[in-house]
Amino acid sequence: MKKEKTVEEDRPQSNGQEQITGAEALLRCLVEEGVDTIFGYPGGAIMPVYDKLLDYEDKLRHILTRHEQGAAHAAQAYAMVTGKPGVCFATSGPGATNLITGIANAYLDSVPVIFITAQVVSSLIGSDAFQETDILGVSMPVTKWNCQAKKSEDIPAMVAKAFYLATTGRPGPVLIDITKDAQMENLSFKYKKCDYLRSYNPHIPLHTRAIESAAIMINHAEKPLILAGHGVLISGAVNELKKFAEKTGIPVAVTLLGLSSFPSGHRLFTGFLGMHGNYGPNLLTNEADLIIAIGMRFDDRVTGNLKKYAKQARIIHIEIDEAEINKNVQVDLEIHNDAKEVLQAMIPLVKQRSYDSWIREFRICDKTEYEKVIRSETKPEKGSIRMGEVIMNVSELTKGEAIIVTDVGQNQMSAARYYKFREPYSLVTSGGMGTMGFGLPASIGAKIGKPEKQVIAFIGDGGFQMTIQELGTILHYKIPVKIVILNNGFLGMVRQWQDMFYKKRYASTELVNPDFVKVAEGFGIPGKKVLKREELRRSLVTMLAAKGPYILDIHVDREGNVLPMVEPGASVSEVTLNYKS
Repeated sequence: MKKEKTVEEDRPQSNGQEQITGAEALLRCLVEEGVDTIFGYPGGAIMPVYDKLLDYEDKLRHILTRHEQGAAHAAQAYAMVTGKPGVCFATSGPGATNLITGIANAYLDSVPVIFITAQVVSSLIGSDAFQETDILGVSMPVTKWNCQAKKSEDIPAMVAKAFYLATTGRPGPVLIDITKDAQMENLSFKYKKCDYLRSYNPHIPLHTRAIESAAIMINHAEKPLILAGHGVLISGAVNELKKFAEKTGIPVAVTLLGLSSFPSGHRLFTGFLGMHGNYGPNLLTNEADLIIAIGMRFDDRVTGNLKKYAKQARIIHIEIDEAEINKNVQVDLEIHNDAKEVLQAMIPLVKQRSYDSWIREFRICDKTEYEKVIRSETKPEKGSIRMGEVIMNVSELTKGEAIIVTDVGQNQMSAARYYKFREPYSLVTSGGMGTMGFGLPASIGAKIGKPEKQVIAFIGDGGFQMTIQELGTILHYKIPVKIVILNNGFLGMVRQWQDMFYKKRYASTELVNPDFVKVAEGFGIPGKKVLKREELRRSLVTMLAAKGPYILDIHVDREGNVLPMVEPGASVSEVTLNYKS
C-alpha cells in the first residue's frame, strides 16, 4: 500500500530547502516569533494569507473582529496586558486605512503592534487600481517603521526586523505591506530572528555618572516627588519603583498610563496627575524642590501651563526616548536609559529617609479633595447615580484586582480617579490619542490576552456606539467581558466644556440613544438597565457573577462634571475643586 505524503513532504524542494508561498512564510515567521493570536479582517488582496491560516489553526488563533479599527484596538490591548506584541491583519485600500486610528493610538501610547496589510499586485501599484491605497505614505507619521514586500523572499527578513523594532527601545507599532503576488510566489524558507540593526541602538549603556549625580540630588532633597509614567510598566520596573520609593521615602504620583505601576493603597501613593487628577499631586508639584520623572513625557495634560510648571524644582528625567528629554520641560539632569536599569543601579546609592511632614501635606490635600469632591461623587445622599459611585463600587467588589478597560471622556477620568489599582498592567486605556470607541474592542483584546482575569469595561454611551458592532465579536467567540455603560445621554466631556467655557450652549452633544440592553440581547448578551441607586450594588454583583459577557446600562447624572480640573491655560496649582454653572 502506497504511503500518503504529509503536507510538508508534498511541498516542492529547491537545493534541499523547502519551497513555500509568501503567505505561508508570513505565518511561519509569526509562529517563530511566538505569536499565538491574530486580530483581523479579510479581503481580496490578503486572501492568500487567510487561505493558509486554515492550515495553522493549531498554532495561530485568528479573531475576526467586525471592523478593522476594532482589530487594531484589540491587538493593542492584548499587547498591553500580556507584554507580548499584538498582531493585526487587514486587506488593502479601505481595510488598511481603517487601521490608521488604531495605529496612531498605539504609536502615541508606545505599544508594540505588528500591523500586516495586503496590497494590490506589484505591477498595478501606482495605477489607482481597485482598493489600492498608499498605506506606507499614510501610516509613516504614526509608525515606528514601515515597509513593503513586493517579493516573497523579502518577507522573512522584514518580519524579523519588524518584531525587533516594535519591541525594543521605546516600543511602538510597525507596518508591513505585502503585495498579493508576493503572497502567492514561492520562496526557499529560512527564518532568522533579528537582534541587530546598523545605526539603531535601543540599548544605551548606563550613564553611571548621571545616576550618581541623581542620587546625590535625591539624598539632599527636602520635598522630592516621583512622577511615574507608562515607561515604568513598559520597562518592567514596577518592583524597582516600589523598592526605590520605599527606601527613599519619596511620595509617588502617576500619569494616566502610569496608573497600576504603583499600588493605589500604598502609604507613599499620592494619586493621579493631570487635568482631572488628584488635588495633592497637582497642587504640590509646584511645591516640590526635586521632581524625579520616570518613563513619562511631560504631556500637556500633566503640566498645564508650561510657563508656570515646577519653576521652583530641579528635575531629573529618566527616559528611554532621547527625543522626549527637554522637549516640553527643560530638565536639570537627564538619564537617557531604561527605567528598570536606572532604578536598579540607583537603589544602592540612595539613602533611607522619610518625609513625614512633606507627605502630610498630601494627606491634607486628600482630605480637602474628599470633602469638596469625592464624598458627593462616591457617596451621594440623593439625586441621580454618579459615575464615581459606580466605579467605587466595582473597585470594592473586585478588591482592585480586575483589569479595567475604559473608553475616553468622563468615563475614563472617573475610572482613573476612583478605581483602586492593586496589580500592575491592570489599566487599558487610550492616553495620547484619546480615541472614543477604544473601550469595547480593547476589552476583547484584554480578555483574550488574560482569560483568567475579570475584565471590566467602563464606556460612555457616545463611545459605545462608535464601535458597537464589536458586540458581534463577543457573540462569535463567547468572550466573557463585563461592560458598564455610563449613560448620561450626552457626549459628556464635550458637554462639560460647553458648560464651563461656552455658557451651557450644548451644540450637538445631546444624544438620542437606543435601548442598549435590547441591542445587547440581539447579540445574545444578557444585561440590565439600572435607573435607581437602590439597584446599583445588586446589579453589579449580578454582572460580576455572570459566567459569560454581561452589559449594565447605568443611567447616571446627565450634567455631572468631573472635578478637580486644571482648566486650559491654568497652572497645575490653580486647580478648580468647585464649579457651579
